[in-house]
Amino acid sequence: MTPLFTPFDLAGTPLRNRVVMAPLTRARAPNDIADERIALYYTQRATAGLIVSEGTPISQEGQGYLFNPGIFRPEQIEGWRLTTNSVHAVGGRIVAQLWHVGRVSHPTIQADGRLPVSASSKQPMGAQAFGYDETGTAALVAPPAPRQLATDEIARIVGEFAQAAENAIEAGFDGVEIHGANGYLHEQFLNPLVNDRTDQYSADTLENRLRFTLEVIDAVVARIGAARTGIRLSPYGQLFDMPLHPAIDETYSALSQAIGERGLAFVHLMDQSGFKVGDVVVEPGAESGFQALLRTIKGNLPNTALILAGGLDRARAEQLIDAGLIDLAAFGTPFIANPDLVARLQNGWPLNSPDRTTFYGGGAKGYTDYPAYAAA
Repeated sequence: MTPLFTPFDLAGTPLRNRVVMAPLTRARAPNDIADERIALYYTQRATAGLIVSEGTPISQEGQGYLFNPGIFRPEQIEGWRLTTNSVHAVGGRIVAQLWHVGRVSHPTIQADGRLPVSASSKQPMGAQAFGYDETGTAALVAPPAPRQLATDEIARIVGEFAQAAENAIEAGFDGVEIHGANGYLHEQFLNPLVNDRTDQYSADTLENRLRFTLEVIDAVVARIGAARTGIRLSPYGQLFDMPLHPAIDETYSALSQAIGERGLAFVHLMDQSGFKVGDVVVEPGAESGFQALLRTIKGNLPNTALILAGGLDRARAEQLIDAGLIDLAAFGTPFIANPDLVARLQNGWPLNSPDRTTFYGGGAKGYTDYPAYAAA
């Protein structure tokens, strides 16, 4: 058996293979609550060794997209329980991705039309949230300049991450993934060209840059344990106005070392090279820097699994696993159109092509209606 399809022990949670379904925003949740259709969608894909849920907001303030199932209200916890029970019933494993978008939001999503909040006071140029336009129609909208969080507010958000982790376990998830990637709140603290603070969470020192993310990790671990806690990171990523900066290697080397010392279950890296969001394509020029940093991060995680997402196919995934550079391989877009992706990869069967017009919002079309492979 090839390594991609061998079982894996994820900090005490047995996985049937090393294929991970990456988190995918689909905006299919009425009233921001996971329902029967969402449960079906994940259960169709539960042959993956591990599913990472779509980003699930830890609060209304942390939400940047309409129709995303949150994890902060009792009815949201109950809604997710149907999904986790269904995935477990067919032998799957699923963790909740805990999400605070920070400045990538819009007043039409926020309580009482408030401004989004961030580590920064800088508007995310070229970014898009999914809110309501001037006609009241759900649409992609440009986020305004955010309100910079006061120092004494940050402990509240740390606490909301911890509470969301506890809520996720109550909802039946096998663990959580802190969303520290893709230009959202954690990266708004980590990136010194975005973080313009002057307090102990400023970007002027490495310790200050890392402070918020490590506080969140420690709070979540204190609530649910390191063995059920992971984090997603995207060094060299440029989504949502995250400029490249000279301190990338220093920042993520130190952060991964701190994570390794804490013994988290996993780190989930996203290589954004060539990644497309709307009409924006991330330039692949930083790829060489990412690949070198990947080796450093792996070396800093002696007892923590490393997951990689971003442009993988079976051959590349197995090459990296064989080389000892990663432990598990995550696939995103291919899982949208191929609920049986694991079997297709294992047998060399052709893949369905996804319909990009149905990625966000809508009903069953382009969501739960993609067929499994059938031999001619």
